[in-house]
Amino acid sequence: MSVTVLVADDHPMWRDALARDLQANDLEVVGTAVDGPSAVARTRATQPDVLVLDLHLPHLRGDEVCHALSDLSTHILILSASGEESDVLAAIKAGASGYLVKSASSEEIVAAVHATARGEAVFTPGLAGMVLGEFREMADGGAPASGRRSRPAPELTARETDILRLVATGMSYKEIAADLVLSHRTVQNHVQNILGKLHLHNRVELTRFAISRGLDEPRLD
Repeated sequence: MSVTVLVADDHPMWRDALARDLQANDLEVVGTAVDGPSAVARTRATQPDVLVLDLHLPHLRGDEVCHALSDLSTHILILSASGEESDVLAAIKAGASGYLVKSASSEEIVAAVHATARGEAVFTPGLAGMVLGEFREMADGGAPASGRRSRPAPELTARETDILRLVATGMSYKEIAADLVLSHRTVQNHVQNILGKLHLHNRVELTRFAISRGLDEPRLD
């Protein structure tokens, strides 16, 4: 099935060029938006698989758009000129699934949109570690990471808990599949089941949940 995408950016040339590029790579662009309020309205109207969202939009910032759309199943990929830590963390805490800077190549952006549609978290190299570090600091509350006790969710199977542990370390689905000798599709299905059981919406929320329970720490057998 085709992945549907909405592009929100206030720079006409960039927005239109990106929309054309996504279309040329078999992604179905269902619309564009020029500012924050129109991004919210058009995303609600079309409910695309992925919203590619500029962070600094007029009238409503990207993180505010994320908050406004938190009840939808649409995955949000931030595509911004800024790689500032404060901008990245604000967007991820607001519910964005991933964050790329605009210096990414066309191929990287297309691949990121596909991965985001599958529920994966995609980051410009160097940003993923920063986000994981912030989540760990939030979970620690200032205490050493070793002070967090591992508390698996009782509703998860042993296999699902193993996958959750690996998600919390920032591994991709492909890396998890190789580590556990599973197919990529099987890992995706497990992650979707975990999200359903925990009533979470995306991989970022899943990572935050896992870290809050100390599941990012190595398991002691």
